[in-house]
Amino acid sequence: MKQSIHHMASLFLVLLLCSNGLQAQSWVRNPTPNDTLQSTRILDNGDVILSIYAPQADEVSASGDIIPWGERLDINKADNGVWTIRIPNVKPGAYRYSFVVDGVSVGDPKSITVRENQALLNISDNGSEFWEMKDVPHGDVRIVYYSSKATGTTRRMHVYTPPGYDKGMEKFPVLYLLHGGGDNDRSWPTVGKANFILDNLLAEGKIKPMMVVMPDASIDVPTFGKDLIESIIPYVENTYRVKANAENRALSGLSMGGLHTLNTGLAHCEKFAYILPLSTGWFNNNEEMWNEGNRLLKENAERCNKNTKLFWVAMGGKEDIAFQNCQNMMKLFDEYGLKYQYSEKPGGHTWHTWRDNLYDLSQMIFK
Repeated sequence: MKQSIHHMASLFLVLLLCSNGLQAQSWVRNPTPNDTLQSTRILDNGDVILSIYAPQADEVSASGDIIPWGERLDINKADNGVWTIRIPNVKPGAYRYSFVVDGVSVGDPKSITVRENQALLNISDNGSEFWEMKDVPHGDVRIVYYSSKATGTTRRMHVYTPPGYDKGMEKFPVLYLLHGGGDNDRSWPTVGKANFILDNLLAEGKIKPMMVVMPDASIDVPTFGKDLIESIIPYVENTYRVKANAENRALSGLSMGGLHTLNTGLAHCEKFAYILPLSTGWFNNNEEMWNEGNRLLKENAERCNKNTKLFWVAMGGKEDIAFQNCQNMMKLFDEYGLKYQYSEKPGGHTWHTWRDNLYDLSQMIFK
């Protein structure tokens, strides 16, 4: 019996040692090109190289606002399994990108800035860009959740408070700033650089301290308008130290957010002294949208002229995909006598344009 027990113990020890040996071997990993891969490179000529290790992939491409519309990219796969994508002539700016591996969108696995499947790449010109983080006092960007009466759900927004907000008792005006289609409430404080733009302008004495509320506008136009008026503004004015009157509210948004700005601003112009749609315009080939724009102008143009200090329309030049819609819309403005100002700069339907727009409009409001 003792011999049997001794034999079993010896067998168990042998098995345990073998198991540990196998287990130790399982942790051994051969190095791969991914270990030292630099996923983004900015060349002296302005080209950007994106790289991803995908040895088993049959097809790799990239997507995001770093990719020029209609541009055929130079894509290559090396023998070691590293794919490279060359993007020519990239201007200084902040860009989002992701890889598409065999038809599946993949965030850059080497980037620490990956958020919601897209990474952020900053390309600057020696720290001289107006949107870069500089050695100035900084405000805070807070993630806020609120109950929406319009949707019956919990929704999210980002809120910028100016430097020193938590240390004082001052009340501030509020800019409600909306993203475009395909984006969300994270877009303005990330690729839009809204907080850094305002920090820098404030440090230069070019703007008044203000709060910026950046809600998720990814719902239809009527529902968003209801959400803004019934839930977002009341939440902000009950939670933060703000000046709760029309003189100290501004509404702006780009593209789809510009449509929200137009329709909500016109319908509720008694609530906003500043209405600032960017890169947008009603579609005259969409009968429902066009008729709604006509109705809003017919019912509210005269009232908005009395209540609004500034109705400012901005466009990213003729290359902006919303350019013709905007021109058609402004003809309607003229027909109904709506007073507005128009700004046009080259840049297209891109974050280059919208960062410039924010830089400009923030210096025109709350004067």
